[in-house]
Amino acid sequence: MPLANFSNLDFNQVKTTLKDYLKSNSNFTDYDFEGSNLSTILDVLAYNTYITSYNANMVANEVFIDSATLRENVVSLARNIGYVPRSRKAARATISFFVDASDITPNPVSITLKKGPVAATSGTFGNQSFVFSILDDVTVPVFDGIASFDDIPIYEGSLLSTNFTFSSRNPFQRFTLPNSGVDTGLMSVTVKANEESTQSVKYTLQENLFAVKSDSKIYYLQEIEDERYELLFGDNIFGQALEEGNFITVNYITSSGDSGNGVSSFQFAGRLTYTRNSVEYNVTSGISLVTTGLQSSGGESIESVASIKKYAPRIYASQNRALTADDYETLIPSRIYPETESISVFGGEELIPPQYGKVFISIKPRFGDFLPNLVKENIRNRLKKFSVAGIVPEILDLKYLYLEVTSKLYYNSNLAPSSEYVSSVVQSNANKYSESTELNKYGARFKYSKFLKILDDSHESITSNITTVEMRRDLRVVLDTFTEYQIGFGNEFHIKNMGGYNIKSTAFKVAGINQNVYISDIPNTNRIDGTLFLFNVPSVNSTNPTIVRRNVGSINYKKGIITINPINIQAGKIKDGQPIIELSAVPHSNDVVGLQDLYLQLDITNSNFDMVVDNIASGLDPSASNYITSSSYANGALVRVTGDIGTTTGQRVVNVSNISTTPTTRDVSTTTTTATSTTSSTTSSSTTSTTPSTSTGTSSGSSGGGGGGSYSY
Repeated sequence: MPLANFSNLDFNQVKTTLKDYLKSNSNFTDYDFEGSNLSTILDVLAYNTYITSYNANMVANEVFIDSATLRENVVSLARNIGYVPRSRKAARATISFFVDASDITPNPVSITLKKGPVAATSGTFGNQSFVFSILDDVTVPVFDGIASFDDIPIYEGSLLSTNFTFSSRNPFQRFTLPNSGVDTGLMSVTVKANEESTQSVKYTLQENLFAVKSDSKIYYLQEIEDERYELLFGDNIFGQALEEGNFITVNYITSSGDSGNGVSSFQFAGRLTYTRNSVEYNVTSGISLVTTGLQSSGGESIESVASIKKYAPRIYASQNRALTADDYETLIPSRIYPETESISVFGGEELIPPQYGKVFISIKPRFGDFLPNLVKENIRNRLKKFSVAGIVPEILDLKYLYLEVTSKLYYNSNLAPSSEYVSSVVQSNANKYSESTELNKYGARFKYSKFLKILDDSHESITSNITTVEMRRDLRVVLDTFTEYQIGFGNEFHIKNMGGYNIKSTAFKVAGINQNVYISDIPNTNRIDGTLFLFNVPSVNSTNPTIVRRNVGSINYKKGIITINPINIQAGKIKDGQPIIELSAVPHSNDVVGLQDLYLQLDITNSNFDMVVDNIASGLDPSASNYITSSSYANGALVRVTGDIGTTTGQRVVNVSNISTTPTTRDVSTTTTTATSTTSSTTSSSTTSTTPSTSTGTSSGSSGGGGGGSYSY
């Protein structure tokens, strides 16, 4: 009989295969396999085969990093290609306090804050209590009876110490830390000749073999089982080897990871001492309350299995060099700046005009929107040992591309508790989508059809929706200086009107024009590019614009780029203390992408969700005589709502607006529209081309002139 092919692990199929095999044997011709005791024996054999096959399959899966599921196996496979997963990160905060030493006897010259626990959370934080520690002693002098401890960095977790004594007689000796949750970035390793020695040498962590000499004081680190770590030392070829009796001390912090983020209130829990005449005294009085400089942040959990599977092969492929964009996108989050939430890297040759020899990096940190200059400089310095000579890395600030949606949601009033309730559910679901990982990353894409489905599926009463999309970017302006501006949207603009007014802006002031002005466009006949002009309107809802200055810039509809010629802007809309001009346009495709360094954001605050009763589905108007139609095209006013515009003087905002003081942000609409007329009526939608008039005597000077600078956003 030919060998059976067990391609299916199903229990019943295994049993059937065994049964067919026995039936083919003449010795079992007359056996009743279903009713005899042989059926029980077949069950045991099939069950044993099933378990063995399952175990063999699972073992085979654990051999490959793509299919392995156990963390120990994934870490071990990553170790084979030189990848060490990121450890847990302790949250960091800064505190200040002082000690009044005027009543302390004998009078101290300096006071030392001992390493270890120094602060604890005031009460509980999130049903947990946290201890914060320092890594080394901090000594400050006493001036006029006061010892001030200012901006002391503290780390969430307990400072622990583990000691080892090296023995050459034990060939299987391992230096394993007994605790999990270790922050390896805060680890300190020192080696003494023996336990009684008073001199120690600090060893540093080495991640690769580059620039390692035979006498380098280094150690290597690897993760082992149960999320613990093992230290490895040199062999007199790659790093100095340990000698008999060497005493090793490892100080490290075990933390709670991201659970310790957000703590802003502390109470003192440390130990203060001073020394006089070789006698150490404890300080227990005169200690002030603790003030918080920076609340705790930066805490992270240990690198997940999914992240290890993603980055380990890529780190191996990069071979510790940054040559391609993928190399940068792999090395920075995994080796240089683990606090990276999302990253975009592209070469200067992709820019317009090209900038050869440069690579541009835009990073979204996990906490906040922008990288401090000190962090940028640190990243640039650490990239030097990976970068290829002649390639200059440039780190760009985050650039937001906002999406604003206007949605008319038709609903069956018989199935809805109320329009307000349905609207709140819709807004909640839209907000969840705006905060999802599908959008909050570089290279994200707003999936229009998926968003419509989210709206339709929000409640059973919703029958359909008509949703339009607009893109917006905020142009930061330099006041009282002739400056050229260029801002890109990364998506093609839709030309809805060859007569102009396809882009909208908020109001701003320019030199030589008394009124507040707006900026818009007129397309050329090729429908590829066009020119920009300044105009004003009597009110934000007016459709009677007056052009006050022509040819102030250009627009490329295909590339989504707006360029404003050198212009002296004197005031703009104030946002976060900075003068800006909001510019918006309708995308040619509703599937909007975040190109290169653009970070896509769905702006729910400036979106509208209007509830409209579906009279047909509700049975109120079966003949559709009074059905309310909604336009599928973005229309509305010629300008964006601005509110007050002004300048900033230090921290003070000076209002220079003479237009409507409508609030700068709009509440999300919950308007309900119903048709109350019983007579037959027809609602139509049409596009009207507005022919602007040209003012005389309202402007002076020119938009050109000496340039104070050029800014590209």
